[in-house]
Amino acid sequence: MKSTLIAAFFVFALCSVKAQLSAPDVIRTKIGPLTIQPVQHATLVLTVHGVTVYVDPSGGTALFKGLAAPGIIIITDIHGDHFDIKTLDSVKGENTILVVPQVVADKLPEADKAHVVILKNGESSTQSGISIAAIPMYNLPESATAMHTKGRGNGYVLSVGGVNIYIAGDTQGIPEMRALKNIDVAFICMNLPYTMTVNEAADAVLEFKPKIVYPYHYRGQGGFSDVNAFKKLVDAGDKGIEVRLRNWYPGHAM
Repeated sequence: MKSTLIAAFFVFALCSVKAQLSAPDVIRTKIGPLTIQPVQHATLVLTVHGVTVYVDPSGGTALFKGLAAPGIIIITDIHGDHFDIKTLDSVKGENTILVVPQVVADKLPEADKAHVVILKNGESSTQSGISIAAIPMYNLPESATAMHTKGRGNGYVLSVGGVNIYIAGDTQGIPEMRALKNIDVAFICMNLPYTMTVNEAADAVLEFKPKIVYPYHYRGQGGFSDVNAFKKLVDAGDKGIEVRLRNWYPGHAM
């Protein structure tokens, strides 16, 4: 089950904290460079115009050593590979804004409530000049017993400096993803049995056509998904989409 994988994953991450993170990427925006730092699994750090955003910080404090402190933390869902309260407490500052779905807000300590922005699917908020829109993330077919039910967690689209960034969270190739427009950078999950197959992820990407796509969150019960196969499928379907393969598992060779 997912809880077993999460526990195993944390052991893996903690054993790997001394390993080097992937080098950050930088893309242009109208207000300056956007730095994209892969951290691990579902965790990434974005910095633009002096604002640093942590997405789903987990895996222990050591992974964030040397990275700027977050002005904003975005959390997609309640599972431990996205919502890790110990890591969250260790990296957030006194004034860090937490953007979360209601189910995560319900699990936060009272001391954090003054800095929490709760978004439902379809809602948005602007923080430090960054527009943050919450969109659905869920399993197909829809079911009350699915690991990710519609409306519980959030995917997000961040817009800053004319650049739109899609963070999928735990989802399948849902209609709301396929209907996205003008996405410049996308982070797409692909791990079974929790999210998408490689083929489903590639098919969805080819439909909404982001300019740049990062496969992330690709370790599942069967090990690591084949991100090279994902790249081949996307390249064959649309050479205008740039697939960036980065190591989201410090200490593990790609």
